[in-house]
Amino acid sequence: MHRLGSGKLVIATHNAGKLREIAALLAPYGLECVSAGELGLPEPAETGTSFVENALIKARAAAQATQLPALADDSGLSVTALGGRPGVYTADWAGRQWFEGPKDRDWYLAMGKVEGLLAELGPDADRSCWFSCVLAIAWPDGSSAVYEGRVDGTYTWPPRGLRGFGYDPVFTPLGASETFAEIDPDAKHAISHRADAFAKLVKDQFGG
Repeated sequence: MHRLGSGKLVIATHNAGKLREIAALLAPYGLECVSAGELGLPEPAETGTSFVENALIKARAAAQATQLPALADDSGLSVTALGGRPGVYTADWAGRQWFEGPKDRDWYLAMGKVEGLLAELGPDADRSCWFSCVLAIAWPDGSSAVYEGRVDGTYTWPPRGLRGFGYDPVFTPLGASETFAEIDPDAKHAISHRADAFAKLVKDQFGG
């Protein structure tokens, strides 16, 4: 089985916030993280119907393009009352918008869509939800490894906090009173779906 060592690792993302989180989690292991966006790699079409499939698509594309090991994250928010939606289509609900610079996703639009559907269900709608994260590592020879994580919480409205990214302002983890966008980043790293998946990756790849 392949294992990550010190050296360069491509993070298969064009999302600066996701890159920061992943790089921070990998910092203790001597890996030099560079993003697909920084390398000018195109974003592959995420045609999978699961987080695992999409993470592997992104990791394999980056590994083949760079001939370096690549790590991809596919994550999303699932809402119980909406039958697990938006789920694997979490990012798609944010669409693509043109601002002053490159096109980006409008996460407040996405959060509003979820809230609108919950509001239609009435004041007693179940607001329980969970974040899922799949981390896929791919090597240039086609080998791969997959790690899955999850954190449960409550869909909170209106959005609160300026930290984090994506749906963080509307996600309050179980047992907490602050959203992911309000809490200290280090505290989020300790309990997030990404941290759960990373703990499994670290145990497998580094024996920690």
